[in-house]
Amino acid sequence: MNRIDRLTAILIQLQSKKIVKAEEIANRFEISLRTVYRDVKALMEAGVPIGSEAGTGYFIVDGYHLPPVMFSQDEASAMMMAGKLVERMTDQSVRTAFEGALLKIKSVLNEAQKDHLESLQDHIEVFRPQMNLPAQSGSVLTDLQKAVAGKQVVHIDYFSNHQNEQTQRDVEPIGLLYYSAAWHLIAWCRLRNGFRDFRSDRIKEMKATGEIFEPRSISTMQEYFNSLQQANTEMKTAVILFDQRESRYVNNSRHYFGFVSEEEVDGQFRMKFLTSDFQMMARWLISYGRGIEIESPDELKNIVLELVEELQEHYLKLVGQH
Repeated sequence: MNRIDRLTAILIQLQSKKIVKAEEIANRFEISLRTVYRDVKALMEAGVPIGSEAGTGYFIVDGYHLPPVMFSQDEASAMMMAGKLVERMTDQSVRTAFEGALLKIKSVLNEAQKDHLESLQDHIEVFRPQMNLPAQSGSVLTDLQKAVAGKQVVHIDYFSNHQNEQTQRDVEPIGLLYYSAAWHLIAWCRLRNGFRDFRSDRIKEMKATGEIFEPRSISTMQEYFNSLQQANTEMKTAVILFDQRESRYVNNSRHYFGFVSEEEVDGQFRMKFLTSDFQMMARWLISYGRGIEIESPDELKNIVLELVEELQEHYLKLVGQH
């Protein structure tokens, strides 16, 4: 990147946040802090009103905005590809907002760039296995983002699949997390008096209460992850041997059951899992039949044995009826 392009990119970066640290600029463009200082000085000499706070970073004085800039072809392609992910991995509220943003981006492209995107449109897809949801249902993600950013207490009607019940509760949102083919709201639940994980597509209704909450001991997603690591002592470890033939199938689903690591042992694959629910894991393992061996723990072996005996008893009765 030549210096003119870098100066323009730095100016755009400065407008993207309230405060931008010099280290962030240096890391993004792979330049030294000394070069950052020179570039910022050059922008100031060109008339850009840049302020600074010692030990904090740079900021653009309120009221100044760079006139609209053109997107490069690579940037436009990246946005279109992101749109494919948004289409398959978010709910209707986010899909609608992103579609509007993408139209605005396309409106400032030149004819060649528009032709480029049109030619790509039908040649990029995000594949989702049939076992997963085709797209996240509901329309609460946009409102949940506002609640997280504004530290707003929200009232939700939530259906708990595990308890098979619908409850109403006030929660204090700290973040959104995507895993197991769904977005999850991580929040302090005032009903349960603890941090809870809510699948957003099971939130039937939600509304902001207007109350602003004070951050608790955990107020960011990183702090939440740290707490999970500390709580791993409560998680149960399982070690499973998979035949080589079965291992290629398990790769698509093992992460749903707390997969941690694997190693090859005499033509088999030994996989380690951390889970809090051996019942669910046992039902999954049964589907692999004699292609697996449970090394540990005995508790999981006994659950699988009980399930197999139930199946055997069930089908013996069916055979006897015929």
